[in-house]
Amino acid sequence: MPLNVPNLVTWLRIIMIPLIIGVFYLPDAWLSYTGKNVAACAIFVLAALSDWLDGYLARALDQMSAFGAFLDPVADKLVVAAALIMLVQLERVEPVIALIIIGREIAISALREWMAKLGQSGSVAVAYIGKVKTVSQMVAIPLLLFHDDLFAVLNTQWLGTILINVAAVLTVISMLHYLRRALPHARG
Repeated sequence: MPLNVPNLVTWLRIIMIPLIIGVFYLPDAWLSYTGKNVAACAIFVLAALSDWLDGYLARALDQMSAFGAFLDPVADKLVVAAALIMLVQLERVEPVIALIIIGREIAISALREWMAKLGQSGSVAVAYIGKVKTVSQMVAIPLLLFHDDLFAVLNTQWLGTILINVAAVLTVISMLHYLRRALPHARG
């Protein structure tokens, strides 16, 4: 495991997971309900930005590694799964939506691992629909964590719910896309 700057940023993202969840368990005397929402939202956004940062640093510093390529998507999936589980607990996301998104991430990760063992990892490389799904959920989750009107006009729960539902639909479509791409290799 190479210990370089990009990998440290990725580990930092993983360390942020208990912070996103833990903030909601702080005593109300320490942090108000609104403060908890803002703090969790800010930590999630920081984690999302660190995803961009570790990739940028890996390229800029020429510190790309097989371990970093493995750890980065794992960290992303863990952060999203933890946030979704917390949002289900807070009754801001329907459990079935979280199950669809988390279940797809596990299934596609397993599919990619299997395809890599077959030497066909390119068959299930990230597709455009997967990127759109990711953008939708990475905008939805902070909105749902914030859970308050923004600038007194934008209902973040309403918009976040729409976007997380869009992400769930795109999740199913992208999973079907990846499964269709892998199907010819399953027959061999």
